Amino acid sequence: MSSAGPAILRQDENDAGRREHVLDAALLTFARYGYRKASMEDVARAADISRPGLYLYFASKQDLFRAAVTHALDTDIAAAERLLAETDRPLRDRLIEAFDQWTGRYIGPMTKDVAILIENNPDLLGPIPIEYPRRFAKMVTDALTAGMSADRAGAASDVARTLLSTANGIKHEVSTREEFLARLTIATDLLLLAVIAAPGPLVGH
Repeated sequence: MSSAGPAILRQDENDAGRREHVLDAALLTFARYGYRKASMEDVARAADISRPGLYLYFASKQDLFRAAVTHALDTDIAAAERLLAETDRPLRDRLIEAFDQWTGRYIGPMTKDVAILIENNPDLLGPIPIEYPRRFAKMVTDALTAGMSADRAGAASDVARTLLSTANGIKHEVSTREEFLARLTIATDLLLLAVIAAPGPLVGH
């Protein structure tokens, strides 16, 4: 009995790793071909798994699509949350890195297609495209509130919305993640400087 426990644990870990690999391959496959043109056979080939094996994980293409998008967004949210929670580091650095994880990594020939894929299929994803951005916005607002002085914290929501709008605008204007990061850094520095240097207490609208 004592040897069965670790063996089962390793099997569970392997299965979880295999499922994540399938989800990553599925997302890229859907991005490459589009949801409607991509087939379960395409995903199985990309994930190096048999088609019957793929159906053991997911009953339908729609189930697989939702799971792949949710997995990607869960990964992004968790990474951004970890970065914003590192309160021993400057707020400015944490914000820039969180936005880079949330938005910057979806810039480029292939990863940009992933963002477009998510935006173009709201009917298949239900509340997912609304729920996750809302969660990220709250995380940014909370980080700003905690990281700003008491007389400035009232503007945290406005600053967060401005950063979100700016990052989204930059995303559509650049072609590389590096360019996104450079421009976002400038925008973040200017915005935080404006908030810090503004005379008198700031109150969010």
